[in-house]
Amino acid sequence: MPSNSAVAAPVTMRLPFAASSVSVARQRLQAWLTDRGGRSEVVEDARVIVSELVANSVRHARPLADGSILVSWGLEPRGLQVQVTDGGAATRPHRVNAPSSALAGRGMAIVGVLADEWWSERSETRSSVFALLSV
Repeated sequence: MPSNSAVAAPVTMRLPFAASSVSVARQRLQAWLTDRGGRSEVVEDARVIVSELVANSVRHARPLADGSILVSWGLEPRGLQVQVTDGGAATRPHRVNAPSSALAGRGMAIVGVLADEWWSERSETRSSVFALLSV
């Protein structure tokens, strides 16, 4: 992907705290990466990562005070950074060793396989999960 400042401008979207936001985030990130010449493997991995992060937020956390979540991404020197911010949860995001037959519980394990790294940050009123993906 080219690395000029226009390409690297970050994107932030405020989306409803709803399952429907998964597809909105996925489609917008795909279009953004495709418009910038992202390789198909990177586009697909990023789509899966943002889908898992948004789905986990809606499933396990609370919305921000205005009833939304923030989804953002941008290019940085180490790659594509994706971030999802919500109103926090009782526990921190973590990888679960769910069996392959489980209907849920593999989201962060999937992110861990596709991303170079992922981490979370918390404050009193919000929680953010980040994933970094080589481009």
